[in-house]
Formats: sequence, C-alpha cells, structure tokens
Amino acid sequence: MSDATTDFLSDGPELFATTCVADYPTAYPWWEALLGGPPTFRATPTEAVWEVAPHRWIVLEERAERAGHAAHTLYVDDLDARVAAIRARGLDPSGHETYGAVRKVLFRDPEGNEIGFGGGEA
Repeated sequence: MSDATTDFLSDGPELFATTCVADYPTAYPWWEALLGGPPTFRATPTEAVWEVAPHRWIVLEERAERAGHAAHTLYVDDLDARVAAIRARGLDPSGHETYGAVRKVLFRDPEGNEIGFGGGEA
C-alpha cells in the first residue's frame, strides 16, 4: 500500500453509508425494525444515523431526488442469527445469494433500497 493510502486508513476515518428515501415517516420504522432499534442519533428531523460498528454508520435521509437507489452490504459474524432477529421484528428477506462459501440475504425497504447481510456458510 502506498504511504498516502496508509495515512488515509490509519487516521480512523468515519464511514457513512447513506440511504435516501422520499417518504421518511414511512421508511423510518422499517429501518428501525431492520437495524434493531432507534438510531444512535438524529442529525435532523429527516435524517437518522445508526452506528453499526465502530466508525461505521448507516444513514437514513429524506432526499427524494436520490430515493430508492442504495445498495449496501454488511458482513456479520452470525448471519442466521441476524436474519432470525430481523424476521422476529416483522421483516422478511427479499432474496438470497451465494458466492462460493459466502451467503448474502437481501432486504428491500418500501422504496426499493437494498441492504444485504452477508456471512459464511452455516
């Protein structure tokens, strides 16, 4: 790795993955159910932020012109437990994919944004 890349990665950058929606009041409860609870903080009345790992954030933001086009994947330690917990909160996957030894379970919010959870085979 070059020194410039090493310097960038070593300073602890925060990663914000933003999902844009047109109808925040409808989308918010879906995302709260998906992520297991209320956001870590609300940046504005129409922007919620969940910390999913240290320095890694999922953002839900009302921006109608960009709504429905997000595609995120979170790799988790126990995929089956994560999916079971999400299902217990009333959300069902929209699809499954397998890439060799890696599985991915997809969820789509009411506006078509995709978030996948990946993990190794059971």
